Amino acid sequence: MKSILSLIISSTLVGCSMNYTTPKVENPIAHVEADRNEIHRPQVHFSPSQKWMNDPNGMFYLNGEYHLFFQHNPDDSIWGPMHWGHAVSKDLMHWEELPIALYPDEQGTIFSGSAVVDWNNSSGLGSKENPPIVALYTYHNAAMEKQGRIDYQTQALAYSLDNGRTWKKYAGNPVIENPGIKDFRDPKVMWHETTQEWVMVLAQKDHIGFYSSSNLKDWSLQSTFGEEIGSHGGVWECPELLRMPVEGSDEYRYVLLVSISPGGPNGGSATQYFVGDFDGKHFVLDPDWQRELTPTAAMFPAGTVFENFENGAGKWQARGNAFRAAPTAGGHSNQPPPSGYTGEYLANSFADEDRATGSLTSEVFTITEPFINFRVGGGHHPDRVGLQLIIDGKVVKSATGLNRETLHHASWDVSNWLGSSAYLRIIDKESASWGHTYIDDIVFAGQPATNRVEPAVWLDHGTDNYAGVTFFKQPGSKEKRHVFMGWMSNWLYANEVPTEKWRSAMTLPRSLHLVRTNNGLRVQSQLVSEVDSLVEVTRASDRLSPGETISLSSIDNSGRMSALRYSFAVRGESTSPVSVRLENSQNEYVEINIDPKQAIVSLDRSDSGQTAFDEQFGDIQQGELTTVNDVFNVTVVVDRSSLELFIDDGTTVMTSLVFPESVYDTMRVGQHSQPLYQVSLERLGSVWSSD
Repeated sequence: MKSILSLIISSTLVGCSMNYTTPKVENPIAHVEADRNEIHRPQVHFSPSQKWMNDPNGMFYLNGEYHLFFQHNPDDSIWGPMHWGHAVSKDLMHWEELPIALYPDEQGTIFSGSAVVDWNNSSGLGSKENPPIVALYTYHNAAMEKQGRIDYQTQALAYSLDNGRTWKKYAGNPVIENPGIKDFRDPKVMWHETTQEWVMVLAQKDHIGFYSSSNLKDWSLQSTFGEEIGSHGGVWECPELLRMPVEGSDEYRYVLLVSISPGGPNGGSATQYFVGDFDGKHFVLDPDWQRELTPTAAMFPAGTVFENFENGAGKWQARGNAFRAAPTAGGHSNQPPPSGYTGEYLANSFADEDRATGSLTSEVFTITEPFINFRVGGGHHPDRVGLQLIIDGKVVKSATGLNRETLHHASWDVSNWLGSSAYLRIIDKESASWGHTYIDDIVFAGQPATNRVEPAVWLDHGTDNYAGVTFFKQPGSKEKRHVFMGWMSNWLYANEVPTEKWRSAMTLPRSLHLVRTNNGLRVQSQLVSEVDSLVEVTRASDRLSPGETISLSSIDNSGRMSALRYSFAVRGESTSPVSVRLENSQNEYVEINIDPKQAIVSLDRSDSGQTAFDEQFGDIQQGELTTVNDVFNVTVVVDRSSLELFIDDGTTVMTSLVFPESVYDTMRVGQHSQPLYQVSLERLGSVWSSD
């Protein structure tokens, strides 16, 4: 690939610039179905016809059909009681939405899980002639959760004998009881050929459990992984274990995908992964990965303790009802206990669940040390939930949680105010989800507190690819690829994005590949070839110089707001960065910068369209640039509300939601960018169009 691309670019440098356009091949009167034609409705991505969707579930391939199940609230466009929605496709592009597959019952709502084709009828739930499709999923018992119990999630089974169209729940549910773990969910099952057993990976709060079974009904815990490795900035969710060949060799490795929320590289939710070996019982990291992911310990320096709440809250004045019982011995009676605090007591505003509001104001003190260190947890609501430092009547420092029940270290540099009088205020002004805070161990110290540094390798550096897994395929299947789809959103703002009739879409399908890079083994996410079938018209140019643009606007007057695919080649050995702007006629744009020298890629959507629904939505996203080739390709797919960036065959990926008035139909090369080569722009036909 490297030599071929180098030859292409060399030829371009000595030849003349060429621009050309392919003819349209679509029926010009094709139109998009009215109920799939809203302003932000994706045209080449799956989205539900209406209401809420999140994680992909139960995906499998059988008899020429791809089955996609998904977390679904059929009654509202925000997260709520979970069902399994269902859609099928023969080409991964055009989807037919089917009736809801699994409904809540007396054991709980239906959280994430997986489905397998039990081709040898190991479960005994079908026959050799008509083997069952078996789904393993999590029951979430909200009533038990409300009681303050932590064992409210269990694993259950359902099966289908008619190619996934209808389902029957197993009479022996649950098949795995909760052992006393609050976050105990998202079973993903694979067939392990060596041991001739089914293997399940299960998220267990901050690590993964590995279970085995001969019949999909009786499961035994074999081992755990992850307690001391990987990122733990949030709860671990939606794992998957894959056996993958190392491209260009006869070697295999196992790749463990783990989604985490919050704690992603650009805030909120994201998916990390691990590469190692698996013998049917234990997952062991590759030695290089073990070295790369070794964490650095947290530090909480000693100092003068201002408050640890072990002797009451006499230094504080309470207002409202959030802190009426302050301090609290762990959790209130109606909540699972928080973690990460010390001693017996802390400030906890969950007095009347998230409805409670109020404040605790400290007595006045003199700042005598350069740092104020403390522990904070609970909701992420800046200036509404957390701790504030007030000097001369003004809030000069503030901190909030990370939407976690675990407290983390926080530190303020107050050296500019040494000798000043100040006071602290713990606030809870939020009554919505995660409207509570935890504060403990306020210490005046000479050094800052630091949190544990936990290196991680991310499948996607963008903010909006979460909980993704691959389609199960039985041994001998015609489908040989690891085809992946993720939920294209982020828990930071998923309930607030500016769509109403429906909320959320899936990423375009990607095939996963394990390749060697200068950084070691990495997973590539490549667009599936089926996307090519959507191409209707193409414009191409051998070279675009700084300041030049490419667009279809002059030749394409369809007015259909189609999705577009931009592609170009980059000389990675150049010292100059690549800078491109994807823009529309409303002066909305996204800027992408690729810096091979610094090995950084960034995406700026601050002027992309609607951003005000979340204060962090416009933040610049940044990721580590990993490539295989010195000359590499870049592909960007833009739809009505999304942008997917693939660098060097998907060795580096960023997925990002955007909400412009119209699709970005022009790509402009930055004034200080290196030139782009072998540039193309393709219009992709809507998967919801009809002739």
